[in-house]
Amino acid sequence: MAHLIAPSILSADFANLQRDIEMINRSQADWFHVDVMDGVFVPNISFGMPVISAVKKHATKPLDVHLMIVDPDRYIPAFKKSGADILTVHAEACTHLHRTIQYIKQEGMKAGVVINPHTPVSALREIANDIDLLLVMSVNPGFGGQSFIERSLAKIGEAKAMREATGASYLIEVDGGVSLHNYRQIVEAGADVLVAGNAVFGAADPTATIATLKNYEL
Repeated sequence: MAHLIAPSILSADFANLQRDIEMINRSQADWFHVDVMDGVFVPNISFGMPVISAVKKHATKPLDVHLMIVDPDRYIPAFKKSGADILTVHAEACTHLHRTIQYIKQEGMKAGVVINPHTPVSALREIANDIDLLLVMSVNPGFGGQSFIERSLAKIGEAKAMREATGASYLIEVDGGVSLHNYRQIVEAGADVLVAGNAVFGAADPTATIATLKNYEL
């Protein structure tokens, strides 16, 4: 399977959000990555359901919604209603992670789990066969524009090895510091989905940058 590209709209121009959404629609990107931050789980606040609903009205590709919030179970139906196609929660934020995953699936969404840089991949072994997506954070979550943590390459390999060992079928997604300088290494390590924010929206030609990220083949 060719890897997927999910531009992060956290880095978009919010004064021209419809323009940027339409650019992604026309591009070779596969998903929209939508970061939701509550100012508690991470030291930043982004946006919530109204913005997701507005994006959904114009997006022609799936919404990959990444919740960086405490107590995500409270809001799972609301994110479904807003238009999330994939809903990803942090392992560190869920007391009963298996229950949360099942709840997401019951609401008709794909279920993903994120691990922060300090969390080992092995923490998800018991639920490997229950998830559709394993997101490796390659920066500490909360802010865009951070540098890629090199140790993340080994974690991607560990996620791939665990998938093979358990017979699971989750996609491996990588978020944080993905750029034109390191995307080849990330794909070679085993990533199936690349989240790119500043690399796309900070580029002189975002559409061409997406095409470059997309068209690298092993």
